[in-house]
Amino acid sequence: MGCIGHPFISLGYPTESVVMIRSAVTVSLVSEARGGPFVYWEGLEHAFSRAKALGFDAVEIFAPGPDAVDRAALHQLVETTGLAVAAVGTGAGMVKHGLSLSDPELGKRVRAQEFVKAMIDFGAEFECSAIIGSMQGRWGAELDKSTALGFLREGLNDLGRYAEEKDVPLIYEPLNRYETNLFNTLADAVAVLQELDTDNVKLLADLFHMNIEEVNVADAIEMAGAYIGHVHFVDSNRQAAGFGHTDWGPIAEAIRNIHYAGYISAEVFPIPSSDAAAEQTIKKYKELFHD
Repeated sequence: MGCIGHPFISLGYPTESVVMIRSAVTVSLVSEARGGPFVYWEGLEHAFSRAKALGFDAVEIFAPGPDAVDRAALHQLVETTGLAVAAVGTGAGMVKHGLSLSDPELGKRVRAQEFVKAMIDFGAEFECSAIIGSMQGRWGAELDKSTALGFLREGLNDLGRYAEEKDVPLIYEPLNRYETNLFNTLADAVAVLQELDTDNVKLLADLFHMNIEEVNVADAIEMAGAYIGHVHFVDSNRQAAGFGHTDWGPIAEAIRNIHYAGYISAEVFPIPSSDAAAEQTIKKYKELFHD
């Protein structure tokens, strides 16, 4: 079992009869990211066990790299728990290796693409997407904005086509202004995707970043529509949904209105504990999306 089905890739909006919003919880295996917004930190076996016990559908994995995970052991976890791998993050390419798709040095951009391609291969083995977030980089100092955006478009084009060869979409995540100065809103990101030579790049709607950058989160989701391929389910303070001040009604309605059929994945701080954050997440998920 993997990240089952991507109806939004080739068919547009799926029909109501096949719409299924699934739940996921995150696990980080990257020691350098300790303290970041990931629910579980004690390894894959622990994360899958707790996710299964709490009723999640999948686990999203933030790994140091494609070779840092025992693939056979992960396949066994997927088989024994019945859970899927929701997505794999590529952020360790930046956190551990200082790589980005908009680096002014050609050699580093090439290495960044190679890292992402290896993560795409890893994700495709489990029928799920790789996410580009922090590896998009930023402009400034040696690099002007126009050039940086050109490098990013080039990277998304090449990597989107590569992911298509592996039968999975590539997921691109607009971040808030404190984490990148390239694209911060869904509308800006949609405009970029429309300029690409591939239609295999989809957006990650991270509700924490959107809380900072969007005028109206629900309206932004409706605008982006079928371009959205993954959702990070997180409250205004980057804690579990329901632990902040987000008005969830309009957001859940917007997600339903676009007939979203992907994962609602908790990329949140483990506050007050990992299990407490996960329990709150699945409670809110069921309240909003589970009929």
